Amino acid sequence: MFFGLFGKNRYTEPQKLCFTTDIHCHILPGIDDGAKDTAVSVSLVETMQQWGIKNIIATPHVTEETFENTPQTIAAAYGELGKALSENGMDIPVSYSAEYRMDGKFGEILKNDGYILMPGRHLLIENSFVQPAFDLKNIIFELQLKDIRPVLAHPERYSYYQRKRKVYTELIEAGCEFQINILSLSGYYGEAEKETALWLIDRGYVSFLGTDLHHFGHIESINRFLCTKEYSDIADRLAPVLKNDTLAVL
Repeated sequence: MFFGLFGKNRYTEPQKLCFTTDIHCHILPGIDDGAKDTAVSVSLVETMQQWGIKNIIATPHVTEETFENTPQTIAAAYGELGKALSENGMDIPVSYSAEYRMDGKFGEILKNDGYILMPGRHLLIENSFVQPAFDLKNIIFELQLKDIRPVLAHPERYSYYQRKRKVYTELIEAGCEFQINILSLSGYYGEAEKETALWLIDRGYVSFLGTDLHHFGHIESINRFLCTKEYSDIADRLAPVLKNDTLAVL
């Protein structure tokens, strides 16, 4: 059993996630701040399977100066992961895209069509945690002109949006979809992030839920949360509206 004795509002084993396709995780080995090698990658994937994940879209960071990944570096890391999973007898569909920081590098990527799309022509984008993209609405418009469906990663984590929540409505109206992190709901990042994530759910602004899994500390936090009735109640509300499994790679 997991964790031993619990109160009446806790479970002795982590419950399953309310989706089977994870569209945001950092499991490709050695190319960002996620899995450092294939051994860690395999362990992360094993846990994801225990959570009920049946399809994975790996999304390594693409950021200026820190993680300047390209389709080539991502494909190479993906190949290493595939080999490791096969050697460990793990049969789970894994594909890849990226989590694109909207910085100077992204402008170049967009201009040259150098992005890697998820199924349904979705693309995971993120802001800096220091400040929002200068022209986010214009970026959303440019993506739409290319028939790309932008998905903003973890909008609940941007403190400048937490304090000015009308921006969330403006972005939704501009055609951007939102993906929140289960780690935010678990309280891993703090109370402001959790409360904002719940606020977004209450307003029907959430289309995707992601693990944003990087390391074993994330696993510990998610496991604790999956053992709570709070998770069960949130999952019941979110499951009917989540679009994760429409992006499954069969």
